[in-house]
Amino acid sequence: MAATNKIAGEEFREMSGPIKHIVMWRLRGETAAERSAARTKVKTLFEGLKGRIDGLTHIEVGEDISDVDYACDVVLVSEFTDSKALKAYATHPEHLRVREQLGDLRIGRFQVDYPVKETGA
Repeated sequence: MAATNKIAGEEFREMSGPIKHIVMWRLRGETAAERSAARTKVKTLFEGLKGRIDGLTHIEVGEDISDVDYACDVVLVSEFTDSKALKAYATHPEHLRVREQLGDLRIGRFQVDYPVKETGA
């Protein structure tokens, strides 16, 4: 059984192998223009983490284009070498800087972390 640890208030299970970390947010904004600016800010700040955090092997940020009222505004899809790298990311100064710069811009947050399984062709 995998060990469970808490880092920065979040629980992490120790696992070997790559981990996919997906986060979706709903953002503040009274108008479409305000939410568009918020999406751009989130995208720019998180994409700025590329190459700056050991163990972060992939990061992409997508902005919702569906215009349905139940959709999140932004999705972050990232991959880490293992659960230790994901734990280190949670408290990494660059990641914490991004979180601080975003402040209360995010009003809803949904997250899924799961092991990446190799697929056979």
